[in-house]
Amino acid sequence: MRFNKFQHRISVALVAVTISACGSEAPPETRIEPLQTVEARPEVYADFKLTADLSSLSEQQGEMIKLLIDASQIMDDLFWRQAYGDDYEAWLETITDADTRLFAEINYGPWDRLDGDKPFISGVGVKPLGANFYPADMSKEEFETAYLPGKNGLYSLVRRDREGKLILVPYHVEYAEELQAAAELLRQAARLAESTDFANYLKLRAAALISDEFQVSDMYWMDVRDNQIDVVIGPIETYEDGLFGYRAAYESYVLIKDLEWSERLSRFAEFLPALQEGLPVPDEYKWETPGTDSDLNAYDVVYYAGHSNAGSKTIAINLPNDETVQLSRGTRRLQLKNAMQAKFDKILVPIAGELIDPSQREHISFDAFFANTMFHEVAHGLGIKNTIDGRGTVRETLLDLASSMEEGKADILGLYMITELHKAGELGDVDLHDYYVTFMTSVFRSIRFGASSAHGKANMVRFNFFMERGAFNRDVETGLYSVDFEKMETAMTELSRLLLTLQGDGDYDGVKELTESKGVINAELQGDLDRLTAADIPVDISFQQGVAELGLDQD
Repeated sequence: MRFNKFQHRISVALVAVTISACGSEAPPETRIEPLQTVEARPEVYADFKLTADLSSLSEQQGEMIKLLIDASQIMDDLFWRQAYGDDYEAWLETITDADTRLFAEINYGPWDRLDGDKPFISGVGVKPLGANFYPADMSKEEFETAYLPGKNGLYSLVRRDREGKLILVPYHVEYAEELQAAAELLRQAARLAESTDFANYLKLRAAALISDEFQVSDMYWMDVRDNQIDVVIGPIETYEDGLFGYRAAYESYVLIKDLEWSERLSRFAEFLPALQEGLPVPDEYKWETPGTDSDLNAYDVVYYAGHSNAGSKTIAINLPNDETVQLSRGTRRLQLKNAMQAKFDKILVPIAGELIDPSQREHISFDAFFANTMFHEVAHGLGIKNTIDGRGTVRETLLDLASSMEEGKADILGLYMITELHKAGELGDVDLHDYYVTFMTSVFRSIRFGASSAHGKANMVRFNFFMERGAFNRDVETGLYSVDFEKMETAMTELSRLLLTLQGDGDYDGVKELTESKGVINAELQGDLDRLTAADIPVDISFQQGVAELGLDQD
């Protein structure tokens, strides 16, 4: 029985399927030998209790949240198996040191996600680039030459048959028992939902989990607007597949809408078509029209699970990822306000005190941090999803580099949107300098996520680009940074043009060259980042979360 510790409300026997773990050696094509083994360092995460004001919710809604958390815990188990292997629980039990055990749980394995996936336990070997999505002994060449129709699909594992040949095993087959359990929990939650639209979505999502057919539920989710409780659940992002960037990992968020902040945000999606037309690239790189039926809201997140909870924590969501849904309907942008506030208070403000010139520290504000994060998510809708020469989607042509390029594009175009909306007077009486200085400070925060993170790579590229253009400056004597406001907009325009062009061309080699040349931390910057470590400033946050933290365990 696999889920005893989760105390699910349905009695379903969940039988573990035996798959080889990730700890064994693999060919050089899928591994990079470690330079060193590092120690467990749970102190780089600031502890934060996930809570929300549930006073306006009914008892029935409280019960629904419990069910959604139970379903999320199944996603957590499945992600462990994708990231490490089926034997993760037995492996965790072998770790006797409390700090090492905690760090392993935060990282979903023995590899430090904030330090280039270096192993922090001696003898475990290097993390396979393909995690547990592929056989540990499979080379890239074997996969690329194998006849496997649909092998670049999002929702299948690559395994070997009895003769040793590569085969595809759909998620809904490999994890059938677990997904049936999660689907039943969603159906139970649907019966408690006060929003009819949300109830219908939960039932559609339940069907999607057991079929791997997610587009219908994604489309329907775009119409779910009157629900105060929400859930994002399923195999969604492909970052964990560092070998090809094909396969999606399981995750979940349970969310409570912040009605006041959501009202403030609701109008910005309508500006997307005009902003798309104004992008600083030739027309062929902006021919697609972004959907305007997008949802932009603020939430308190009350539970993270699986991929969303591994290493650095997401503070905003832009979904669905399906390009067809995006082009026809747009996306929903969910700002996770309580988690965002935690990162601002515990990380961003202390960083500013160590690295930002005192004359510009007054420009660090939560409103600017929130807006920069929000417009990052909105900016995912800008640019194009398909290459200009018809070779396929940008994601398909840029393979393992697609995620870091998309994050870099969204970061810089988010700032572009803020600048353009400010010029048009749509942001009200605000100081644009707040957004620029807070943006620079947040780059230091994100660079610390490490080279294994798509966000970290994107931030390294942007930092070095802006330093070369003089938009960011470092005082040699004090080691403090400031923004050159006149050069900032020029650098922003140039980098926007470069990234949009690389995406539109599907230029894998160009993206690789940019990432390798500018996605690096030089000795001077590393020294500055070491100052943050010496000052005991955490890199990210970890959560105390669950029904007890929400006060829902009182029967």
